Amino acid sequence: MTATPKFAHVVLQTSRFEEMRDWYCTVLDAHVVYEGHGLCFITFDEEHHRVALLGAPVQLEPRNPGASGMHHTAYTFDTLDDLLDRYDSLKERGIEPKVPIQHGVTTSLYYQDPDGNFVELQIDNFTTPDEATAYMNGPEYGNNPVGVSFVPELMREALVNGTPISQITTHSWALQTSPDLPDPMAALTS
Repeated sequence: MTATPKFAHVVLQTSRFEEMRDWYCTVLDAHVVYEGHGLCFITFDEEHHRVALLGAPVQLEPRNPGASGMHHTAYTFDTLDDLLDRYDSLKERGIEPKVPIQHGVTTSLYYQDPDGNFVELQIDNFTTPDEATAYMNGPEYGNNPVGVSFVPELMREALVNGTPISQITTHSWALQTSPDLPDPMAALTS
Protein backbone atom coordinates (compact mmCIF):
# COMPACT_ATOMS: atom_id res chain seq x y z
CA MET A 1 0.00 0.00 0.00
CA THR A 2 1.23 3.52 -0.78
CA ALA A 3 0.58 6.67 1.19
CA THR A 4 -2.08 9.04 -0.13
CA PRO A 5 -0.91 12.66 -0.35
CA LYS A 6 -3.13 15.48 0.90
CA PHE A 7 -3.35 18.74 -1.03
CA ALA A 8 -1.36 21.42 0.82
CA HIS A 9 -1.12 24.66 -1.17
CA VAL A 10 -0.89 26.42 -4.50
CA VAL A 11 1.82 28.97 -5.38
CA LEU A 12 1.13 31.80 -7.80
CA GLN A 13 3.86 33.90 -9.40
CA THR A 14 2.80 37.52 -9.79
CA SER A 15 3.86 41.06 -10.62
CA ARG A 16 0.82 42.35 -8.68
CA PHE A 17 1.98 41.19 -5.26
CA GLU A 18 -0.05 43.48 -2.96
CA GLU A 19 -3.17 43.39 -5.14
CA MET A 20 -3.09 39.59 -5.30
CA ARG A 21 -2.47 39.30 -1.52
CA ASP A 22 -5.40 41.55 -0.74
CA TRP A 23 -7.68 39.82 -3.27
CA TYR A 24 -7.01 36.31 -1.92
CA CYS A 25 -7.36 37.45 1.68
CA THR A 26 -10.73 38.99 0.79
CA VAL A 27 -12.12 36.21 -1.41
CA LEU A 28 -11.04 33.37 0.88
CA ASP A 29 -11.56 35.30 4.14
CA ALA A 30 -7.93 34.42 4.79
CA HIS A 31 -5.00 36.03 6.54
CA VAL A 32 -1.29 36.43 5.93
CA VAL A 33 0.87 34.05 7.93
CA TYR A 34 4.20 35.32 6.58
CA GLU A 35 5.27 38.04 4.18
CA GLY A 36 8.79 39.01 3.21
CA HIS A 37 11.56 38.56 0.65
CA GLY A 38 9.05 38.53 -2.21
CA LEU A 39 6.95 35.76 -0.62
CA CYS A 40 3.53 35.78 0.97
CA PHE A 41 1.87 32.79 2.66
CA ILE A 42 -1.89 32.92 3.20
CA THR A 43 -4.25 30.55 5.02
CA PHE A 44 -7.91 30.28 5.97
CA ASP A 45 -7.91 27.00 7.88
CA GLU A 46 -5.70 24.68 9.95
CA GLU A 47 -2.97 24.48 7.29
CA HIS A 48 -0.04 26.87 7.80
CA HIS A 49 -0.55 28.14 4.24
CA ARG A 50 -2.95 27.29 1.43
CA VAL A 51 -2.02 30.01 -1.09
CA ALA A 52 1.46 31.38 -1.57
CA LEU A 53 2.50 34.30 -3.71
CA LEU A 54 5.90 34.58 -5.33
CA GLY A 55 6.67 38.16 -6.29
CA ALA A 56 8.48 38.24 -9.62
CA PRO A 57 11.48 40.59 -9.83
CA VAL A 58 10.42 41.52 -13.39
CA GLN A 59 7.13 42.52 -14.98
CA LEU A 60 5.32 39.33 -16.02
CA GLU A 61 3.22 38.91 -19.14
CA PRO A 62 -0.54 38.89 -18.49
CA ARG A 63 -2.20 35.49 -18.34
CA ASN A 64 -3.08 34.34 -21.82
CA PRO A 65 -6.30 32.30 -21.88
CA GLY A 66 -4.97 30.54 -24.98
CA ALA A 67 -1.90 29.20 -23.19
CA SER A 68 -1.65 25.89 -21.41
CA GLY A 69 -1.43 25.85 -17.63
CA MET A 70 -3.53 25.55 -14.51
CA HIS A 71 -7.07 26.80 -15.11
CA HIS A 72 -8.37 27.25 -11.55
CA THR A 73 -8.22 26.32 -7.92
CA ALA A 74 -11.43 25.35 -6.13
CA TYR A 75 -12.63 25.83 -2.57
CA THR A 76 -15.65 24.01 -1.12
CA PHE A 77 -18.17 25.43 1.32
CA ASP A 78 -20.30 23.25 3.60
CA THR A 79 -23.70 24.70 2.64
CA LEU A 80 -25.42 26.66 -0.10
CA ASP A 81 -26.14 29.39 2.45
CA ASP A 82 -22.40 29.65 3.19
CA LEU A 83 -21.59 29.93 -0.52
CA LEU A 84 -24.25 32.57 -1.13
CA ASP A 85 -23.21 34.48 2.01
CA ARG A 86 -19.67 34.66 0.58
CA TYR A 87 -21.12 35.77 -2.77
CA ASP A 88 -23.06 38.57 -1.02
CA SER A 89 -20.03 39.64 1.01
CA LEU A 90 -17.76 39.76 -2.03
CA LYS A 91 -20.35 41.59 -4.13
CA GLU A 92 -20.56 44.28 -1.43
CA ARG A 93 -16.80 44.72 -1.89
CA GLY A 94 -17.09 44.97 -5.67
CA ILE A 95 -15.91 41.43 -6.40
CA GLU A 96 -18.33 39.50 -8.61
CA PRO A 97 -17.99 36.12 -10.27
CA LYS A 98 -17.11 36.03 -13.92
CA VAL A 99 -19.59 33.18 -14.25
CA PRO A 100 -21.82 31.19 -11.87
CA ILE A 101 -22.24 27.60 -13.09
CA GLN A 102 -24.64 24.89 -12.07
CA HIS A 103 -22.45 21.89 -12.92
CA GLY A 104 -24.95 19.46 -11.44
CA VAL A 105 -22.25 17.77 -9.41
CA THR A 106 -21.39 21.15 -7.83
CA THR A 107 -22.90 24.62 -7.63
CA SER A 108 -20.02 26.94 -8.44
CA LEU A 109 -19.04 30.59 -8.65
CA TYR A 110 -15.96 31.33 -10.77
CA TYR A 111 -14.00 34.47 -9.93
CA GLN A 112 -10.86 35.83 -11.59
CA ASP A 113 -7.99 37.13 -9.52
CA PRO A 114 -6.07 40.28 -10.58
CA ASP A 115 -3.70 38.17 -12.69
CA GLY A 116 -6.58 36.41 -14.49
CA ASN A 117 -6.41 33.05 -12.68
CA PHE A 118 -9.79 31.49 -11.96
CA VAL A 119 -10.90 30.63 -8.44
CA GLU A 120 -13.93 28.41 -8.01
CA LEU A 121 -16.02 28.73 -4.86
CA GLN A 122 -18.43 25.79 -4.70
CA ILE A 123 -20.62 23.39 -2.80
CA ASP A 124 -20.94 19.69 -3.53
CA ASN A 125 -24.49 18.83 -4.58
CA PHE A 126 -24.24 15.23 -3.39
CA THR A 127 -23.55 13.96 0.11
CA THR A 128 -21.18 11.16 -0.89
CA PRO A 129 -18.49 10.73 -3.54
CA ASP A 130 -20.33 7.64 -4.82
CA GLU A 131 -23.50 9.70 -5.47
CA ALA A 132 -21.46 12.36 -7.28
CA THR A 133 -19.69 9.74 -9.37
CA ALA A 134 -23.00 8.10 -10.29
CA TYR A 135 -24.31 11.50 -11.42
CA MET A 136 -21.17 12.12 -13.50
CA ASN A 137 -21.68 8.77 -15.19
CA GLY A 138 -25.35 9.55 -15.90
CA PRO A 139 -27.08 11.06 -18.91
CA GLU A 140 -27.43 14.71 -17.79
CA TYR A 141 -23.74 15.09 -17.03
CA GLY A 142 -22.85 13.08 -20.12
CA ASN A 143 -24.83 15.52 -22.28
CA ASN A 144 -23.47 18.65 -20.59
CA PRO A 145 -20.53 18.19 -18.18
CA VAL A 146 -19.82 21.93 -17.95
CA GLY A 147 -23.35 22.83 -16.92
CA VAL A 148 -25.42 25.98 -17.23
CA SER A 149 -25.17 29.51 -15.88
CA PHE A 150 -27.50 30.83 -13.20
CA VAL A 151 -28.26 34.08 -11.37
CA PRO A 152 -27.11 33.91 -7.71
CA GLU A 153 -29.75 36.40 -6.55
CA LEU A 154 -32.48 34.13 -7.93
CA MET A 155 -30.91 31.22 -6.08
CA ARG A 156 -30.95 33.19 -2.82
CA GLU A 157 -34.57 34.19 -3.46
CA ALA A 158 -35.56 30.58 -4.07
CA LEU A 159 -33.88 29.53 -0.81
CA VAL A 160 -35.65 32.27 1.15
CA ASN A 161 -38.97 31.19 -0.41
CA GLY A 162 -38.45 27.61 0.79
CA THR A 163 -37.53 25.91 -2.49
CA PRO A 164 -35.69 22.70 -1.58
CA ILE A 165 -31.92 22.86 -2.05
CA SER A 166 -32.10 19.59 -3.98
CA GLN A 167 -34.24 21.40 -6.57
CA ILE A 168 -32.20 24.64 -6.67
CA THR A 169 -28.93 22.81 -7.32
CA THR A 170 -29.93 21.31 -10.66
CA HIS A 171 -29.49 22.08 -14.34
CA SER A 172 -33.27 22.23 -14.79
CA TRP A 173 -33.71 24.89 -12.07
CA ALA A 174 -30.93 27.03 -13.56
CA LEU A 175 -32.36 26.70 -17.07
CA GLN A 176 -35.89 27.46 -15.87
CA THR A 177 -34.93 30.59 -13.90
CA SER A 178 -32.13 31.89 -16.17
CA PRO A 179 -32.83 30.54 -19.67
CA ASP A 180 -31.12 33.29 -21.67
CA LEU A 181 -27.67 33.33 -20.06
CA PRO A 182 -24.67 32.68 -22.30
CA ASP A 183 -22.83 29.38 -22.49
CA PRO A 184 -20.53 29.30 -19.45
CA MET A 185 -17.69 27.66 -21.40
CA ALA A 186 -17.04 30.96 -23.21
CA ALA A 187 -16.49 32.72 -19.87
CA LEU A 188 -14.27 29.91 -18.59
CA THR A 189 -11.97 30.13 -21.59
CA SER A 190 -11.56 33.88 -21.95
